[in-house]
Amino acid sequence: MTSFWRHLDKLESYICQVLLAVFVGLLFVQIVSRQMFGSSITWIEELSVILFVWFAYFGASYAARMAAHNRISFHLNRMDRRRARLIEAFGDLFWIGFNAVFIWQSITFISLLKPFVKAQTLGWQMRWVYLVLPIAFALMTLRILQVNYMKLVLGKDPRDPDKVEIDGMGDTTEGGRA
Repeated sequence: MTSFWRHLDKLESYICQVLLAVFVGLLFVQIVSRQMFGSSITWIEELSVILFVWFAYFGASYAARMAAHNRISFHLNRMDRRRARLIEAFGDLFWIGFNAVFIWQSITFISLLKPFVKAQTLGWQMRWVYLVLPIAFALMTLRILQVNYMKLVLGKDPRDPDKVEIDGMGDTTEGGRA
């Protein structure tokens, strides 16, 4: 069962990988079609834009899981870790509040869309396209709660994947000279 939870923890990553592969593949087909055959496939551009937007929203949720969203942390780095965690948690509560309002507003917006409001070339109802908004923001909220649970209850500090691990790096040559 541990494997199931490990994969569920990376759900957004898997979704982003698929979305990226599909929209890049579609754009490649579009470029080849234009350059080699002199014509374009109209629905590819619209679908690629939709997939890119979905990619961005699921990527934001994945960044929340990795605790990799941009923060102003200069002042937090100068505080003791306990106080900094509490301030971060307060900021995350504000973020969760924003997400809750956004989820509510996006569901309201989607419910107001009429069935005849469709994507131009694909013919899809736009309510299905906009469904990414409440889904991604709900996932993001869950990930924020998950990261705060890890930090505040379990005592684990998820590290930003962009940070470079410098520990253990020293002089690699004899005498410290290159």
